[in-house]
Amino acid sequence: MSKVTRATRMLEQAGVAFSVHAYDYDPDAERIGLQAAEALGEPAARVLKTLMALVDGKPACVIVPSDREVSMKKLAAAFGGKSAQMMKVPDAERLSGYKVGGISPFGQARPIRTAIEEQAMAQDFVFINGGQRGLQVRLRPRDAAQVLKAIVAALAA
Repeated sequence: MSKVTRATRMLEQAGVAFSVHAYDYDPDAERIGLQAAEALGEPAARVLKTLMALVDGKPACVIVPSDREVSMKKLAAAFGGKSAQMMKVPDAERLSGYKVGGISPFGQARPIRTAIEEQAMAQDFVFINGGQRGLQVRLRPRDAAQVLKAIVAALAA
């Protein structure tokens, strides 16, 4: 597994302090984010999952703790929209440029508006997918939000 991805290159170019952590990815895991947290030996609240959604039909990237679900109503409101829904897998992979299980908010194929769960900001550091299955980057949540120009909002159900 390469530890250099579009995601890590983006973070390096932005001058963000981060470290790379590989783990044994389980493609059969019921909840990939929780499996990553367990494999890394980290609390689920510190390991964030990256989801792709549509808000009023426009793409959005959503980052929430792996033990939480996204409230579609709160997600739509965060972007000033009326409705939100999860993006279909083929669309998420095409738009992000990553495979599901390895979708990172960093270094996506094209910039997509992003929102991050405000509870994540309370952590000293978080883990976010590093651009491939079984690879996480560890960084400060404020750095992640800043480099992504992310909206910080209550998104969890």
